[in-house]
Amino acid sequence: MLQEKLTQPENKPDVEEIAVEGFDHIEFYVGNALQASYYYGRGFGFDLIAYRGLETGNRDQVSYVMKQDHVNIVLTGSLRADGAVAEHVKQHGDGVKTIALKVRDARLAYDMALQRGAKKVGEFENYEGPDGVFRAGAVATYGETVHKFIERRDFKGAFAPGFNAVQSSKSKPIGLAALDHVVGNVEKDKMKGWVEFYEKVFGFRVYQYFDAQDISTQYSALTSYVMANKSGNVKLPINEPAVGFRKSQIQEYLDYYIGPGVQHIAIATRDIIPVVAELQNRGVEFLTVPRSYYEDLPKRVGQIDEDIEKLARLGILVDRESEGYLLQIFTKPVQDRPTLFFEIIQRKGAKGFGKGNFKALFESIEREQARRGNL
Repeated sequence: MLQEKLTQPENKPDVEEIAVEGFDHIEFYVGNALQASYYYGRGFGFDLIAYRGLETGNRDQVSYVMKQDHVNIVLTGSLRADGAVAEHVKQHGDGVKTIALKVRDARLAYDMALQRGAKKVGEFENYEGPDGVFRAGAVATYGETVHKFIERRDFKGAFAPGFNAVQSSKSKPIGLAALDHVVGNVEKDKMKGWVEFYEKVFGFRVYQYFDAQDISTQYSALTSYVMANKSGNVKLPINEPAVGFRKSQIQEYLDYYIGPGVQHIAIATRDIIPVVAELQNRGVEFLTVPRSYYEDLPKRVGQIDEDIEKLARLGILVDRESEGYLLQIFTKPVQDRPTLFFEIIQRKGAKGFGKGNFKALFESIEREQARRGNL
């Protein structure tokens, strides 16, 4: 049984953690926000709940807020040929701009981050009105990605100030429940600096790490550190490419995204088999693994509750740890460039990231790279 490495900081002074309660939302910058809202609604079962655009007085951007259970995504597009959103999409294609974090005191979290060396992005938002209190402040992280601290003290408005509520689009939820983790890719030899950033600025810790021996195939390798708050409900893995015979998946991402950014978003579910079956019925494409993966699955992971034949038909991976096991599957990229994708995960006691699946997963990714001529 494979085990992830757990690390203990060596002689590092304790840094007070910025009190983060969980993920608030993920904001994408996209080329066509309206069409993206249809994709995430009809493909992934998200419901449109709020809108901001010309009709609400915003002359530069349009945003659609999509919700399913505890997962909130914001799809933002540009109404102009220039401006921050248009330039971001021109450079990177569709991708994640903001990883927003729930906090009780946004001003305190924001000020602590700036005092510890973080760079602010935009101005601090402070709304106090009939809808309650909404405060938010953003700081820069890897590439053009930002973290935004969100405080919603008795806020009863439509998502955020400036948004209008939308009558439910009646999308049928499929069982996506909560954000599990968000993974970023950075350039070679840059990960150490970002690990230190999360330690010194956020007071986060190294939850787990994987080196090139853990995550490698015949052709390529990568290293990864998982940063997390003390409660572990916010996990932010960071990957960087390692030397290999051919181009790694991380380097392919960096080449097409034109720099660091969010590689994938993991969404937790309570019952992965019907969720994946429904996603496939709706046209969402997943990576595949050889049938041979399932032949020795009982020997490798032991007894599980699920029917292995059903897992094999859907392509769902399984890995066991000392505290339980997990089931996971990964989509193909969800835009034209081979960059951002999604992971669907169900945890049954396991707290790790499926190390036992790494080889099968990355070989599957490499097969897709080869089809694109990028391996």
